[in-house]
Amino acid sequence: MATEFVERKRWLFFGLPFTFTKYIIKETILTIDSGLLKKVENDCYMYKVQDVELVTSLAERIFGIGTVICYTGDTTHPKLILSHIKNAKVIKDFILEASEQARMKRRTLNTLDIGAGAGDLELDDME
Repeated sequence: MATEFVERKRWLFFGLPFTFTKYIIKETILTIDSGLLKKVENDCYMYKVQDVELVTSLAERIFGIGTVICYTGDTTHPKLILSHIKNAKVIKDFILEASEQARMKRRTLNTLDIGAGAGDLELDDME
C-alpha cells in the first residue's frame, strides 16, 4: 500500500492539470492546497473520515479521471471533494482503508446522533 498520494485537480477537458489545487493524501492526514493569489490549506485527519464516495461522469471516464467525495466529522468541511483526479479509485480505496486504520489506532468510535435530547427522558417518567 502506498503511503502518500499527491494529485492535482485537473480540467475535465483532456484531464490536464492546469489548476492551482493540489491534494496530498497521507496515512494520517488529507490536505487540500488551493489558490494562486490567496493560498488556502485545508487539513482533515484520516480518523475523521466517515465515508468515501467515487463519482465518475462519462467525460471523466473518457479522460481517465474521477471525483472522490469524503464525508467527514470535520467542522470546517464536512464534505471534502477531490475533483477530477487521476487514480481516483485507488485513492478512494486508500482513503477508506487508511481512515479505518486511523480510527482503530486512535480507538475512536463513530456514533450517530438520533435526535434524543437530554430532556426527552426524565427520571420522573421512569418511576
